[in-house]
Amino acid sequence: MEQLIERVKKSFEKRFGPNPLLIASPGRINLIGEHTDYNEGFVLPGATDRIIVMAVAPRSDRRCLFYSLDFDQEFETDLDHLHNSAERWPDYLQGVLDQFLKAGYRIQGVEIAFGGNVPIGGGMSSSAAVEGGVAFALNHLFHLNLDLLTLTKLTQKAENEFVGVKCGIMDMFTNLHGRPKKVLKIDCRSLEFEYYPFEWEDVLVVISDTLVRRELASSEYNVRRRQCEEGVAILRNYYPLIKSLRDVSLNMLREHQKEFDPVVWKRCAYVVKENERVNLACQDLLRNDLVSFGKRMSESHLGLRDEYEVSSPELNWLVESASSVPGVLGSRMMGAGFGGCTISLVKAQAVEAFKEKVSADYRKKTGKNPAIHLVRIEAGTRIING
Repeated sequence: MEQLIERVKKSFEKRFGPNPLLIASPGRINLIGEHTDYNEGFVLPGATDRIIVMAVAPRSDRRCLFYSLDFDQEFETDLDHLHNSAERWPDYLQGVLDQFLKAGYRIQGVEIAFGGNVPIGGGMSSSAAVEGGVAFALNHLFHLNLDLLTLTKLTQKAENEFVGVKCGIMDMFTNLHGRPKKVLKIDCRSLEFEYYPFEWEDVLVVISDTLVRRELASSEYNVRRRQCEEGVAILRNYYPLIKSLRDVSLNMLREHQKEFDPVVWKRCAYVVKENERVNLACQDLLRNDLVSFGKRMSESHLGLRDEYEVSSPELNWLVESASSVPGVLGSRMMGAGFGGCTISLVKAQAVEAFKEKVSADYRKKTGKNPAIHLVRIEAGTRIING
C-alpha cells in the first residue's frame, strides 16, 4: 500500500504541484445476498484492503484535470462542459462532479491523479471506489459537511445518470461506510444497516476471477428484475400490502405456485431464500460459526446456478474446484453473474493448496489461469495524509 500511495503522490506532484490531499477508497466484496438489493432485501458486503489511491487538489477556476495511472491517460474538462468520454474512465469522476453541481453545492475545479490495486472489471467495484474517493475529496476540500449517506446517494446517482449504469446502492454504501474487520448488513429498502464481526485471522476471503467479462449481465439483469416484479404482481392479488419480494415468505409462494410461470416461480423462490440466508448468516457470525456461514455461501451459489440461472460454466468450475479443497468453508459466484468472480472462505493453512488446485483445474478446463486475490475486510473511504 505504501508503494502505491507514493506512486500516486509523485505522479500528482509531477503534473500538478505539491501537497495534494490523499484519499484511500476501497473495493468491496459481498459475502452473501446476491440479486436481493433491487428486491428491497438484504446484503452482507464489506470494504477491502484493495484500494484506489487518489491525490486531489482544488483549483481557483472551473477547470478539471485528471490523470489515471492505471491507463496512463490524461483528461481535461471544466465544470460547465462535463461530457461523456470515449475512454469511459473519466465519466466516473465527471459523474460525481455533475451530481454535486446539480445538488447546488459550491465547488470549484479540481486536479486528480489516481491509481489502485482493485481489479478493474473483476467484480470488486473499482467504479464505486473511484466515485466514493471523488465525493469524499470534494466534501473535504470544499467544506460541504455532507454526511456519508448523502455522499452515498450522490455517487449512486452519478453512476445511474452520468455513467448510465442502473446499479443498486450496495457498492457505494459499502465503499463509504466500511469498517475494519466488520461486514455490513444493509437493508436495501430503508438503508438501515448494522455491523457484524469478521475478525478471524485464520480464515481468509479469496476472490477468484474467471477473466470472463459479463456481456450478458445487463440484459439478463433486466429480465430477472421483470420476472421478480411479475411474481410480486401475482401475490399482490392476495396480499395487497406486499411491495416487493422482501415482504414474501416461501409459504406464500408455495401456496400460489400453480398460478406462476415455473421460471418466474424459481426466480422468486431464490430471492426469498437468499434473504433468509443473509439473516441466518449474520447469526452465524455472532455465534462465531464460520462452518455454517460457509455452507450458506455454497447454498447461495446453488440457488444462483439452478434457480436464478445467472452463473456460467466458468464460475461453476471455480466453485466446484474450490469446494473440493480441504479447508474451504464455502464458495459462490459474486456479483451480477455470467462471468466475473467467485468468493471463497478459506482456512489460512489451505490457501496455497487452494491456489494450486483451483488454478490447475481451471487451466485444464479453459487454458487460462484465474486471477486469485486474497483480501481482508478494511475501512471505508478515508483521508490518509492528515
